[in-house]
Amino acid sequence: MQEPQSLENLLNTPQKKLSFYQNLILLAAADGQIEERESSILISIGNRLGITAQEAMGIADNLDKLSFVIPGEGIQKTLELQTMVLMMLEDGQMHPREHALCREYTRRIGYSQEVLDEMISELSGNKVSGQ
Repeated sequence: MQEPQSLENLLNTPQKKLSFYQNLILLAAADGQIEERESSILISIGNRLGITAQEAMGIADNLDKLSFVIPGEGIQKTLELQTMVLMMLEDGQMHPREHALCREYTRRIGYSQEVLDEMISELSGNKVSGQ
């Protein structure tokens, strides 16, 4: 059986780390505000990945010009989608704009809507259904 990959092992270059972080910020800001819990998650992940405050602000200051960065590796795609779903569900609501961005990301990484719906169901403890 293959050992689970850690975030740090998968995101093993500065570019991969920044791209992943950018995707999370884009999702967190999709509903027009970053909630306190979302901010805490972003700070925690940023610290874990060694993202500087300057790098985070550079992303946040340019949100209107940025779009998702699609990873090349399948396991990284799955990890990113899973993290994005957790971020979307963190505030206890599934905001339509966040859900739409998760659907877009899912489509762009080549996964089906069913994969996203299943992931939402599993990660929400079957309390939320896909919209």
